[in-house]
Amino acid sequence: MPAQSRAVFVNVGERTNVTGSARFRKLIKEGDYAAALDVARQQVEAGAQVIDINMDEGLLDSKQAMITFLNLIATEPDIARVPIMIDSSKWEVIEAGLKCVQGKAIVNSISLKEGEESFRQQAQACLAYGAAVVVMAFDEDGQADTKERKVEICERAYHILVDELGFPPEDIIFDPNIFAVATGIEEHNDYAVAFIEATREIRKRLPGVHVSGGVSNISFSFRGNEPVRQAMHSVFLYHAIKAGMDMGIVNAGQLEIYDEIEPKLRELVEDVILNRRDDATERLLEAAEAYRDTGEAEEKAAAEWRSLPVAERLKHALVKGLDEFVVEDTEEARQAAERPLHVIEGPLMDGMNVVGDLFGEGKMFLPQVVKSARVMKKAVAHLFPYMEAEREAAGLDKQSNGLVIMATVKGDVHDIGKNIVGVVLQCNGYDVVDLGVMVAPEKILEAAREHKADIIGLSGLITPSLDEMVFLASEMEREGFDIPLLIGGATTSPAHTAVKIEPAYHKAPVIHVHDASRAVGVVSKLLSDTQRQPYWEEIQANYARIRETRARTAGNRRRVTLADARERAFDADATGHQPVKPLQPGLTTIDDVRLADLVPYIDWTPFFFSWEMKGTYPAIFDDPNRGEAARALFDDAQLMLKQMVEGDWLKPKGVVGLWPARREGDDIAVFADEACSARLGKFYGLRQQAEKDGDKPYLSIFDFVRSDVTDWVGGFAVTSGDAEDEIAERFKKANDDYSAIMFQSLADRFAEAFAEYLHERVRKEIWGYAADEQLSTVDLIKEAYAGIRPAPGYPAQPDHTEKDLLFKLLEAPERTGIRLTESRAMYPAASVSGLYLAHPDSVYFAVGRIMRDQVEDYAQRKGWSVEEAEKALAPVLGYEPDASRLEEADAAA
Repeated sequence: MPAQSRAVFVNVGERTNVTGSARFRKLIKEGDYAAALDVARQQVEAGAQVIDINMDEGLLDSKQAMITFLNLIATEPDIARVPIMIDSSKWEVIEAGLKCVQGKAIVNSISLKEGEESFRQQAQACLAYGAAVVVMAFDEDGQADTKERKVEICERAYHILVDELGFPPEDIIFDPNIFAVATGIEEHNDYAVAFIEATREIRKRLPGVHVSGGVSNISFSFRGNEPVRQAMHSVFLYHAIKAGMDMGIVNAGQLEIYDEIEPKLRELVEDVILNRRDDATERLLEAAEAYRDTGEAEEKAAAEWRSLPVAERLKHALVKGLDEFVVEDTEEARQAAERPLHVIEGPLMDGMNVVGDLFGEGKMFLPQVVKSARVMKKAVAHLFPYMEAEREAAGLDKQSNGLVIMATVKGDVHDIGKNIVGVVLQCNGYDVVDLGVMVAPEKILEAAREHKADIIGLSGLITPSLDEMVFLASEMEREGFDIPLLIGGATTSPAHTAVKIEPAYHKAPVIHVHDASRAVGVVSKLLSDTQRQPYWEEIQANYARIRETRARTAGNRRRVTLADARERAFDADATGHQPVKPLQPGLTTIDDVRLADLVPYIDWTPFFFSWEMKGTYPAIFDDPNRGEAARALFDDAQLMLKQMVEGDWLKPKGVVGLWPARREGDDIAVFADEACSARLGKFYGLRQQAEKDGDKPYLSIFDFVRSDVTDWVGGFAVTSGDAEDEIAERFKKANDDYSAIMFQSLADRFAEAFAEYLHERVRKEIWGYAADEQLSTVDLIKEAYAGIRPAPGYPAQPDHTEKDLLFKLLEAPERTGIRLTESRAMYPAASVSGLYLAHPDSVYFAVGRIMRDQVEDYAQRKGWSVEEAEKALAPVLGYEPDASRLEEADAAA
């Protein structure tokens, strides 16, 4: 299996197995392969991420049946997109299957039951076909049933496969045998515990491998009682996955959620699975009959909403985010309504009001709200032609709670947060005109006039966007606008809004919106005749307090002079660290990476932050309030992740540059040659000035480069690919904002994962200064390695203009397709760039606020005017520059 399968438990569908499914066996024996394909398709749709195919039946030509079925699957893209597990006890059937499968297959299974020689031969054949293997805990003495035997056999097989044959550990899936519990035989009571504990030990001792098993075996004693069996499967998986089980043959469509199992049943089952009581089996047997019909009752309850009146069905679909029947239900409601608009004003808005209330009460979260919006959009899209025809015939005006113009400002390309806000506003009856990214101020104001906008909303991620927002506010003032201005985005803040933006626009409220969950409340107040004025006055008073506090405390911040800070700089020369010459100096284009290679490097915590769900992965799943929603969001992400990987939706591209360098004061010069005679350019550093205790150094990012010998520095630029906008737009055109935002969030994660992946490759292969590094994925995410990759525009190097030289040296546009906007944002948006520093003492830090002496010094070093430096360094200035001088500089420019 590819390494990325560790990121989540992999469901192996079991219904295409003639020994486990009577229906599938009947279809195959009757030659009804079309219906058999539907069984495979249903498994994939139900969440199976691998399908196990077994044709071992006495009256079947197993080999021919396997060949026929696999060849048919190859023509079905919706099935062939998941890996195939070829399951047979006959090697000739397995080998025939391997010749049919497109892409990487999984062989189920090989073992040591016939001795090591046969095991080696079969393993070598699997290796030659490029297949992963399931290795049963089975040797010459039989199947392992105790923890000790399971671990012993797996360890023996591992050493043969990895040490002797060179089998990739990530392509080894151990099956330590799941046996039935609660059989009435005392020796069987510990079978589940033995599997769980063996799994824990296998993952500890045998790095890189996977652990799987046939989950339905555990509940064999309760066949015929599906509710109890499903509960047993869920409880067993809950504990086995914690121990390290990351795959399982299980009916993905019939797994109960652990927390939703009836508490008494869950306790009884857990007693059996964990062998916690001597009478656990008897107690579960006694109670089992009471649960026998529960499955049917739950199925009936799940389907009951389809028999509700159409208005209730629509409301239910909106609250639950179910879009399967929404078009037919909307049409039914339209035919019963006097006007199509009444469907929107009635059941659809009733449903969205419930969504809004639940969201406001913290009982729903943004991902769920966006799902609800998807349902709403599909319903409205169906009604839209009818409403347009009615309006044209009657000359009616369009009704709306208000219209908001939204845009990411000029020079900035990030819009995930803006898109979420737009969806939330639309859910609450507001019209949103989204102008997209990199929107010039004149276009924003022109659109506001054209659409008679009630509010303008601005978004930005990079620090130059802050200046764009100030400029647009001043233009609104100059042109006489009197509508509210909303400010949002990662770099924005109440302080910047209070100090910079609000003073530029006096005729209407200027409001900083912290996150999407506040947007509806803010817009509602601003468009209310009774609430707008008191709310504006409250915000103005708050901003005045912010300005007063900043003015009062500005003089109290103790900072040292630049000269004094340089006296206590970190000195790389004094450390004695010997620079390592790269194995591949110069430029290296990286075009051999696929999305599949990047999955193990994904840090999921920022993914949840992008959906405004604060919490650390995976601990967020245990959050009592947002855990369930986080898990649902994560599950949806895994489904799209799988589609992205298997379909190669994005083509990652990157470039690495490694150059000789020497520190020159706070800066570094980079060269084309080791003699440092042919200068390529210079990167400029800024130094901390906030007063420090003791003898702590005042750092500049280039302190970690030596000045007395030739050192080396690197640079990189990576992107997930150039198809991000096109794919996201396809989702939006299908009224599926949820999938569009999900896709963009994952594209961002892939870009960051690419940066992490590439940094590892640089350390070990391209530069090679840490060739023997062995770190886990967790360690990589924690940055537990030597060296750093600081990025221009971020806390240690806050000047975005430093990207100009970096991109020139890297030939980034030509080699990767990444280009810089006029504000130095990277496009495509899912891109990352930065420098590589290798000194073992290098650390990330924030420059913090700097003073005028350093700004003047920096301007002189870069050949700028002081005003140019102040504009570039505005986010870190520790003083207020002379506004009149800046205005004069703008006018001159």
